[in-house]
Amino acid sequence: RMYRRAQLTTFVGRRDELERVSRLLGPLDRGGGARLVTVVGSGGSGKTRLAIEAAGRDPGGVAFVDLGGLRDGGDLPRQVLNAFGVREGVLNAGGRQSQPPDTVERLVAALSDTDLLLVLDNCEHMVEEVARLVFRLLTSCPRIRVLATSREALGITGEVLCPVPPLAAPPEGVSAAEALEYPAVRLFADRATAVRPDFTVDAATVAPVVRVCRALDGLPLAIELAAARLRSLPVDEVAARLDDRFRLLSQGSRTASPRHQTLRAVVGWSWDLLEEDEQRLARRLTVFAGGFTLDAAGRVCELSDAEAVERLTGLADKSLIEGDGGRYRMLGTVRAFCAERLAKAGEEEEVHGRFTEYFLDLARTAEPYLRSADQLDWLARLAAEDANLQAALHRAVRTDQDTAFRLIAALTGYWWLRGLRGHGAVAAAELLRKVGTAPPQGLEEEYVLCVLNAAAGGEDGAGGGFTLQPYWQPAEEIMAELEWPPRHPFLTVLWGMGTGAPRPSALTGGPRRPDPWSDALTRLGRGHMALFGGEVDEAARQFEDSLAGFRSTGDRWGMALCLAELAMLAGWRGEGQRSMALYDEALESAGQLGAVEDLADLLCRKADGLVRAGDFAAARTAYERAARTAREAGAPALPAAVEWGLGEIARLSGDLTEARRLMEAALAGCATGWFAVEELRARVFVALGRIAEAEDDTARAREWHQRALNVMIGSRNLAGASGAVEALAGVVLLEGDPEGAALLLGLGAGLRGISLDQDPDVARTMRRARELLSPDAYEAAYRRGRAMTGEEALAFLGRA
Repeated sequence: RMYRRAQLTTFVGRRDELERVSRLLGPLDRGGGARLVTVVGSGGSGKTRLAIEAAGRDPGGVAFVDLGGLRDGGDLPRQVLNAFGVREGVLNAGGRQSQPPDTVERLVAALSDTDLLLVLDNCEHMVEEVARLVFRLLTSCPRIRVLATSREALGITGEVLCPVPPLAAPPEGVSAAEALEYPAVRLFADRATAVRPDFTVDAATVAPVVRVCRALDGLPLAIELAAARLRSLPVDEVAARLDDRFRLLSQGSRTASPRHQTLRAVVGWSWDLLEEDEQRLARRLTVFAGGFTLDAAGRVCELSDAEAVERLTGLADKSLIEGDGGRYRMLGTVRAFCAERLAKAGEEEEVHGRFTEYFLDLARTAEPYLRSADQLDWLARLAAEDANLQAALHRAVRTDQDTAFRLIAALTGYWWLRGLRGHGAVAAAELLRKVGTAPPQGLEEEYVLCVLNAAAGGEDGAGGGFTLQPYWQPAEEIMAELEWPPRHPFLTVLWGMGTGAPRPSALTGGPRRPDPWSDALTRLGRGHMALFGGEVDEAARQFEDSLAGFRSTGDRWGMALCLAELAMLAGWRGEGQRSMALYDEALESAGQLGAVEDLADLLCRKADGLVRAGDFAAARTAYERAARTAREAGAPALPAAVEWGLGEIARLSGDLTEARRLMEAALAGCATGWFAVEELRARVFVALGRIAEAEDDTARAREWHQRALNVMIGSRNLAGASGAVEALAGVVLLEGDPEGAALLLGLGAGLRGISLDQDPDVARTMRRARELLSPDAYEAAYRRGRAMTGEEALAFLGRA
């Protein structure tokens, strides 16, 4: 008896896999000719359904044999024989049953001249017995073909595998229409409407539907079980309860085989088929939050290289893990089940300890390579392990704070080179909460790096109402007493970025590091000190030397930093074409690193130069590109920089209402005390002051400019205060004091070390002051301002 098995639900997805199976089983002249095709995949991946659909396309006879309920391999031939309705025993002439012939021989005889597709479903629990029988049938019955489903291959010569991966699920944040392009979502929607006919994937439901499909790894059976829950729960409740997925997804079809009625039964079936050493490895692998390499599995799970290869291959063959390009991963549902077994075995603390130790070693090993020509390879390696590194860090924060400090210090370079500035902020803030303001002995540098990483995420990014203020003082005390150079080279540059002022002994005192990277970093710091002091030519020379040093080491991050500063200086000098070329080179270097946040920062700085040059259209394009890039990075401050830039375009175009709206939004977005954001806050104050000036509100304008001065002088950045001083010149001019305006213009140029004659605001104020003064009077006032020392400037500005 030959039959095709009818189905009660629609077939969703798997178009490529269905085409592959059908082609392989088809004629040789159409790319087929395979006599044994095995559909392999994890439990609940849809192997049976795919085999049934493929068999339904076959033009010949089909026999379907479900082996799932079979427990004794010796009964296998009989089970297959029964599928054809053939009895083993025969009656002799005397009415007695004769001795039945060998079952396999009887089966061979029955199929020897039959043109048939034999479907053997659920072979994984008796792979060896199935392999022997299939081999005999294929070698003895030339007209039959076999389509098998199993969680591992049969391992027969001539076998062709068709892996069944999880259904593709969309990323977070897609629209309903975009989500429905993914088969995982289509399957959920189809099964959901079967129990709730009014259900649709729309703007209100798309987010929880996507969360469900992603959390369940696109596993078809799990998705169907989740959709069935819509009988009694709204979809957002289903999504919220998936942390306890085995309890939630515990009611399947009553007519399904027991191992397919609940999610736990599906995974438990696979678990029970494992040998003891395979179970031990499977439960230990659950400590990995992301994928894992052979080396990592061996170290963490205490296996030799040979054992790791053999056992990981075994788990992959049995569809418990997936291999891809030298890395392995365990589906989330399988991982959740095996993690329960790890807890029951009492091994959690021990295995997690080895996991954390392994990834601390990896981060420490990588750190010096991040400052070399090998940085791209090591950045890629750390990026592949990002989920594991984060898991190790967060666990260390909870259980071993000293190790957590060491991990943060070792990972800081990776985070910053990749533009992941806030990546460690939550863990760093939580660690500081636990430890308080007393740094652990011997981990002083690590403590400062922890404070800086918490600051980089902003107080909002750190979460939980966290405030950094209590931790800055111990960090400053450490830096004041620190022996130079530090053990962690990135501490130097991060302290400068966080506070705005490189420590003088980092630039002049202490023993010199012999490596070119540290020399280049020292020159970069000297360049910023010269820049803050208004020594533009010296700053340019230091940045050029630093760039050469970073080029010699192959460090693209250092190159991008230097190129951006040189681009800014070129713009100040009116060398617009060179400035844009340098920015483009900096963008290329940052792009090679995959540093998304740095790319957004550089695009903003390039756009700032374009605004100053009057090319508003190109500037707007760059700002909008920066906004898209910043959103991808989740950066806390760069959208504010974009709003500032677009606000400047609006202001200079005469749209003061839009300019004020954008500037107020930018000010609200400056939520962190990081030095670069404080500098942005000062620029926003200046812009709001110029808006007030354009509205003839000199008192309000002066107040905004004074706030900007307070920020920059408080940061010990007199050169950064020059923009506020020049803006104040416009207010003084409006108040009827052109000589005072000329003096302030000279003071601004002196603080910066160069006059921005091409800046539209400076040029307008300069032109109007010249109109109101004689040439000699203007030049005399301008020179007095330009000649002031820093102390004289502070006294003049009321900050003596």
